[in-house]
Amino acid sequence: MRVLVAYPSKYGATEGIAERIGARLRTAGHHVDVLRCRDVDRPHEYDAYVVGSAAYMGKWRKAARNFVERNTGVLASRPTWLFSSGPLGTERIDRDGNDVLVAAEPKQFEEYESRIHPRGRMVFFGALDVDRLRGPDRIVSWMPANDALPEGDFRDWHAIDSWADHVAADLRSSAGTPH
Repeated sequence: MRVLVAYPSKYGATEGIAERIGARLRTAGHHVDVLRCRDVDRPHEYDAYVVGSAAYMGKWRKAARNFVERNTGVLASRPTWLFSSGPLGTERIDRDGNDVLVAAEPKQFEEYESRIHPRGRMVFFGALDVDRLRGPDRIVSWMPANDALPEGDFRDWHAIDSWADHVAADLRSSAGTPH
C-alpha cells in the first residue's frame, strides 16, 4: 500500500515520531512518504494515511488542522490513523490519578472521529529542548525549573514502534479492501 505520514513540526519532536512511524511501515513492506502537511501536493494518490501533530493548549497545530479540513473526503474514504505528541515527562499518571496521555488528547481527535472515522488514534510523549525555542516560546526558558515543563526527550520509542506495527498489521489486513 502507498501510505502518507503527514505532520507539522515546530521543533522536530513530532517530525521524529513521524519519521519513525514511516520507517516501521516501510519495514513492513509499505511504500511510505513522510511529509510535512504543507508539502503534500497530491493527497488523493495514497491508499492510507497517518496524520499527526503536536498539541498546544489542547489543539493540534494549525497546519495539521488545515490538512485534515482540506482533505476530509479522501481521509474519510481510506484507512486513516491520527497521532499527537506533547506531554512531557515519564509519568503516565499525574498526581491526581489522571492518565496524562488521555488528558493530552487534542480536541481534534473527538471532532475528527465523526468526520473521518480514524481506525486509531494515539498520544505520545514529546520532547522539549529549551535551547531550540524561538520567539514567544523562548519565555519558557526564563521560567524557573518546574515539573509542568520538564526539559528532555520523553518520546517512548517502544510505544511508537508498537503503535506503528499495529497500523502496519491493520494495513496488511485491509490491503484488498477497495477505497
